[in-house]
Amino acid sequence: MQSKPGSCDDHKRKTLKKLALAGVSTLAVTKAPYVFARKKMTLKVLGTHVTLQEELRQRAMQDLGIELIFEAKGSAAVVQKASIQPASFDLFEQWSNSINVLWRAGSIQAIDKKRIRYWDEINSLTKTGKVTESAKIGAGDAPYKILHVQDDNSLGTQHTDKISFLPYVHNVDSFGYNTNFIKKGEPFETESWGWLLDPKHKGKVAIVNAPTIGLFDLALAAQAQGVVTFNDIGAMSKAELDVLFNYLIDLKQQDHFSGFWTSVPESVNFMKTNRVHIQSMFSPAVSALNGQNVPVTFAAPKEGYRGWHGVMCLSSAITESKKDAAYDYMNWWLSGWPGAFIARQGYYISNPQRSAKYLSEAEWKYWYQGLPAREDLRGTDGNVSVKKGSTRTGGSYTNRFSNVAVWNTVMPNYDYSLQKWYEFISS
Repeated sequence: MQSKPGSCDDHKRKTLKKLALAGVSTLAVTKAPYVFARKKMTLKVLGTHVTLQEELRQRAMQDLGIELIFEAKGSAAVVQKASIQPASFDLFEQWSNSINVLWRAGSIQAIDKKRIRYWDEINSLTKTGKVTESAKIGAGDAPYKILHVQDDNSLGTQHTDKISFLPYVHNVDSFGYNTNFIKKGEPFETESWGWLLDPKHKGKVAIVNAPTIGLFDLALAAQAQGVVTFNDIGAMSKAELDVLFNYLIDLKQQDHFSGFWTSVPESVNFMKTNRVHIQSMFSPAVSALNGQNVPVTFAAPKEGYRGWHGVMCLSSAITESKKDAAYDYMNWWLSGWPGAFIARQGYYISNPQRSAKYLSEAEWKYWYQGLPAREDLRGTDGNVSVKKGSTRTGGSYTNRFSNVAVWNTVMPNYDYSLQKWYEFISS
């Protein structure tokens, strides 16, 4: 029987028709976004300003189709946070001196070496400790000593299918000095760590405020000045640490040090404002200052460099759903473009040949081969950081990594050195 106009059945039918039409129109509007707007995986990366740069973040997100949240802090602050809050990050980026701390704290987990796409391309530095047979391995935590996870879950040199970190960015560090105030020295001949403690630089010296890094800058400087001789600078005794810090505290109370920086931007500011003339430095800071026409030379000390190796680690708290994206991001770092990008701030990558095609011939010859620049070269900020005709201090990649005195290290007496460091900073 046909419903009468205005009846309940008629009203119900009209309502259903409207809903059906609305459903069609809604489907027409929303169909495309539902097809393409798949939820992006988000990774939280905790690290330092050295590698957590916006241009790298944007390029990785573009290449991988993931969302990246970078949290950059000073070197000591990131280790502290990572060691007690593994759930605060999915991936950790810092230096090899953090590995023992984080591994013992249970904050990071083993990486499956078979999932590292370019493992076979990674050079011998982290696999054997040497770039050439004649190279010095260097004291302390040479990265190859703490790379592989052993059967008893310790870290050691026996190669296994599990590694504690992804070997990627690395470099040698020393100190930088402004040649407007300090006469330019000869690499490996007259440039010396001892300059940091030379009385003629009193009040114009800064040190990186990181007890597993700045400690070695000062130890190398004190040894060069003849204040103390270490039996093993990579594993200083308590007695040696006492001698070192008694001397340093006395210098600090005489106002020898102008400051202690915690990040690359802060070190740039120290030098740019003439607060200091000489200080612990990382390569990106030197490049940035040269790009701003501040004549800073990155020394090649005759005693040898302090080496460091970047580590990318997998959080022990990462969810299984994020692991694929985390491995994609790790593999991306070794895919070529990122290595070329960081070369322009003076850093190296573990499989450099893959990055060579992303660098001009002039860039490759300057940064990796140590040859004079054929043209002005720009840094990652777009400014000219290398003038035509100049040569990289310390020379080629091979030459620089053949002259490592000590690596950033967590020593057996780490707790005691930490106590002495903070006594020094607060004195």
